[in-house]
Amino acid sequence: MSNPLKIIAVPMHPEGRKFVAAFTVGAVLFGWLWAPLFWIGAGLTVWCYYFFRDPVRSVPQLEGAVLSPADGVVSMITRMVPPDELALERKECVRVSIFMDVFNCHVNRMPIEGLITRVSYHHGKFLNASLDKASEHNERNALTIRSETGAEIGVVQIAGLVARRIVCFANEGDTLRGGDRFGLIRFGSRLDIYLPPGVSPQATLGQTTVAGETILANLRHPDVTWKERRV
Repeated sequence: MSNPLKIIAVPMHPEGRKFVAAFTVGAVLFGWLWAPLFWIGAGLTVWCYYFFRDPVRSVPQLEGAVLSPADGVVSMITRMVPPDELALERKECVRVSIFMDVFNCHVNRMPIEGLITRVSYHHGKFLNASLDKASEHNERNALTIRSETGAEIGVVQIAGLVARRIVCFANEGDTLRGGDRFGLIRFGSRLDIYLPPGVSPQATLGQTTVAGETILANLRHPDVTWKERRV
C-alpha cells in the first residue's frame, strides 16, 4: 500500500521557497486585520506550495524515446519549419505543443539525453499561451539539444497570460540525461517540442502528459522494451 505522506508531502522545488514564504507572511498579516483573510491566505499558500512541487518521476529507459518536457495537455500538433532561434535544419518538421495551467507541475525536464548546443532567450508579449501565435510573439526561451546519434530537437519555453518568468537552469555546453530538470515557468505557460524531420509523434491531441515519463515520439525503433529510472 502506498504511503499517503508521499502524496501529501510532495517535494518543493527551491525556486518556490521565496514565494511560499511571501504567501505565508501575507496570510498572517491579513489575518491580523480580519481573521477570515488568514484562511484565504493559507489556502493560497498551499496552492503556491503545490505549484512549485517537484515530484520524483520514473523515466522510461527506451533508446530513442522523446519524453514530454512538461506536465500538461497536448494542445497542438502541427507541421512547420522550426524558428530561426533554434538554428535547426530548415526543413518542415512536427511541432508538439503542451499547455500547462496553474495547477500543473511546472518543472521542465529534458526530452532526450544530449548536448545543449544553443540557448536563446527572447523578450516578447504575454498572450494566452494556448494561442498558436504565442510561439512567435510571446516571451520565450529556446533550447537546441543534440543526441549522441546527431539527431537534434528543439524545446521552447513560452510564457503565457499569467506566467511572467521563465527560468532555465541549463547552459550551452551542458550534457544532460533524458528526464533531468532543466527549468520551470511561473505561473501557467506552454512548451513547444520540435521533432527532427521525418519523425512522427506518438502523442495525440488532448493527451495528458507527465514530464519525464510520457513518450511523445521515438527516434529509433518504437518496439524496444524499456525500463524505468527514478530521479
